[in-house]
Amino acid sequence: MKAFQLIPSIAEYADFGTLASELKLGPADLILTNEYIYDPTIALLDLGCHTCFQEKYGAGEPTDVMVDAILDDLRDKDYDRIVAVGGGTVIDIAKVLTVARPSDKVDDLYDRMASLEKEHPLIIVPTTCGTGSEVTNISIINRTTKGVKVGLVSPSMFADEAALVPAMLNSLPYPVFATSSIDAMVHAVESYLSPNACPISELFSEKALQLILRGWKDAVASGSRDGWKKHALDFLRASNFAGIAFGHAGCAAVHAMAYPLGGVHHIPHGQANQLMFADVMRKYQEKKPIGKLNQLEELLAKELDVEPVFALEKLYALMDDVLEKGPLHAHGVTAEELPDFAHNVIETQQRLLGNNYVELTEDDILSIYRAAF
Repeated sequence: MKAFQLIPSIAEYADFGTLASELKLGPADLILTNEYIYDPTIALLDLGCHTCFQEKYGAGEPTDVMVDAILDDLRDKDYDRIVAVGGGTVIDIAKVLTVARPSDKVDDLYDRMASLEKEHPLIIVPTTCGTGSEVTNISIINRTTKGVKVGLVSPSMFADEAALVPAMLNSLPYPVFATSSIDAMVHAVESYLSPNACPISELFSEKALQLILRGWKDAVASGSRDGWKKHALDFLRASNFAGIAFGHAGCAAVHAMAYPLGGVHHIPHGQANQLMFADVMRKYQEKKPIGKLNQLEELLAKELDVEPVFALEKLYALMDDVLEKGPLHAHGVTAEELPDFAHNVIETQQRLLGNNYVELTEDDILSIYRAAF
């Protein structure tokens, strides 16, 4: 078993101004963010930092084309630290930038993944409550030229500091909250069930689940789409804790099977996870009903006030209250694509499939896609 390790320092700040003051942000720093985040929260601080706005290079999750264009535009800028302020796309791009040399393209980084070195210190400020990416060393890039969505991984891609600023969640739209918090919940479950989990990582998985489920229940009961906001810090911490857990134990089949949905149909990552989650878990129950899955059921049962045998179904219902799921075909997926998706997962996602609660064959994976269809 690998030793548990937590590399980034983690700090909490009341607002971005406090962070900027304590970290002494200034002209030697590059802020990578979105303009809609920068204008109301950072611009008025007049920090003098270099800026790069991700959305000017394309929408959606990061692609090799998007990141190469950003690398091209930054070649002539003289900066030291990178401060990433945003959701999963901004954070994933920032991790690439932190290990990129001035002449690099994305393909160059994949080619020398085993020997990447940090070129710039990195501070990450998440503005969603889902990826946990501020404490992991992986960046997921859709390599459009290769037709695959795959991770770039290196110890050099860890942030130097993960900065939690709950005020940065104030303007988060409800759909982004819903999909990102679902992503965090899936991180917590998959890392908990992973054969690579250890007692320390399990603590982070368990606490993340506790915070998310309590926040969801209260938000749903409030009847308001803003009901979650009084729990913003709890959701931010839960995302962070789940990130710590899966950074050690890994994600598994839910994520592996979600990637084709995002890569081909551009379904948001957290929503793609939700589309696969229940049917992956049902396949786990079918193949190995007795095991650590029962411990998860007991954990969920305590938070959801049901008997353990009903806990997973109660969780699926709560998830639907947070964000209605629907079948795959309602999101543009066709039946003809499913065998190709299953084969693609087997061929390209073995890194994740090694973290499964139980081994899944290509036929198993295809049956899960068909059940969700």
